[in-house]
Amino acid sequence: MEAQISHPGVKCAFVLSGIEQAPIVNAAVANVFRTLAPDDVQLLPVSIERESESYFVVNAIRLMDCIDEARCQEVQHYPENSFPEYEGEYRWIYGLRIDPLRTEGARVFRLTKFKTAFVVSDDVKEALERAGNLGVSFEQVTAPTGR
Repeated sequence: MEAQISHPGVKCAFVLSGIEQAPIVNAAVANVFRTLAPDDVQLLPVSIERESESYFVVNAIRLMDCIDEARCQEVQHYPENSFPEYEGEYRWIYGLRIDPLRTEGARVFRLTKFKTAFVVSDDVKEALERAGNLGVSFEQVTAPTGR
């Protein structure tokens, strides 16, 4: 598998691709996932054009149905009959909140009806931050909203 750089800039250890927001990570970050969430992810080698360093696509293999819609700031559903392939899924969620009791102990996962979100546990987040040079930011999804 090979990926192209669509927006040249500062090289980061963790970025989200333009296709399905798939995480692409360097070897150090891949090791965080390999160590802390081996049952939650697949690490697929990918070569990046003009790069000799090893990179991996992180495929979160667990899907959790744990969105706490009542605590989310705002949820948007696809209009009825607009996109049959997305029926029952969320178009977008602002202030995403999940119910941690429904995550079944997963440390890395996607959400069943909102696959755009890539959710990691606090310990995985902290290990990723220690790896440094991340091209992503984190948002707490278990805290209450001001709603």
